Amino acid sequence: MTISLEKTRAGAHGDLREGLINAGLTLLARDGASGLTLRKCAALAGVSHAAPAHHFDGLPGLLDAIAARGFEMFADVMEARAAAAPQEPRARLEAICLGYFDFARDNPALYDLMFRQIWSLAGSSEELGRSGARAYAVLADTCAPFVQEGQEPGVVETQVWSLIHGYATLVLVGKLGRNRAIASVADVLGLLGGLALAD
Repeated sequence: MTISLEKTRAGAHGDLREGLINAGLTLLARDGASGLTLRKCAALAGVSHAAPAHHFDGLPGLLDAIAARGFEMFADVMEARAAAAPQEPRARLEAICLGYFDFARDNPALYDLMFRQIWSLAGSSEELGRSGARAYAVLADTCAPFVQEGQEPGVVETQVWSLIHGYATLVLVGKLGRNRAIASVADVLGLLGGLALAD
């Protein structure tokens, strides 16, 4: 998933904020986090280097907005996978986990930025909080059928999230497969079979 350069230009539609976010997404995908600066975003969006100050509180504010957009895209991917899957709980759960992994694999720099921003003190914008909560709600709603009577929903959510987030992160940082074959994502998702449906 890449953002076309045409979408990064702010001048055509006058939406400077949107143009800067799209420019940031493009730079992140192309150059990684180290290549993402306010000046470069402004240049790619076709505006002056001072223009971002009208919409963002420095680079941390722009990073929050890019991360928020990432979480919206992330939630969209998981929701689309769930909608396309057979409409039974386990198939939907496996589908969102595959969507989760595929998004991380296809957008590694954005995925890293999203979680770095939302878990850091810098990631404090309401927009980022809402977007992150929306993505988490996809996971929580899909896990709900597996929550047993008297069980806290967070128990199941943590099991599933730890499984897929941990696997995706280990794959992306290259900590798996150096000296031995690694489990495929399908094999990892086979562990979800241990979840029992709630009565």
